[in-house]
Amino acid sequence: MPDWTPPTQVNLVDLGFMDSRSKLIDLAAFLDRVQRAGQEGDFRVQALKNAIALLSQDKPQRAKEVLLSFSDPSTEPIAKATMQGAIGAFKG
Repeated sequence: MPDWTPPTQVNLVDLGFMDSRSKLIDLAAFLDRVQRAGQEGDFRVQALKNAIALLSQDKPQRAKEVLLSFSDPSTEPIAKATMQGAIGAFKG
């Protein structure tokens, strides 16, 4: 049995750039459509814009910070749900 050799280093930019670029262009197009429709005041659009600002911070754990920016920060459970299903962003 041959000795195990570690895999060669992977170029993460080569693997993920085009997918990330595509998602960013999709997001820009979505924001353009929302703006043309006069719906940029929606809390979900504001949550997206707040999350986008977090991306430009040169700190580790950006994914965690973005995820938390969409999350409900409360710690106490509510007595009864006001709706069924998720809406994707906290409507503080």
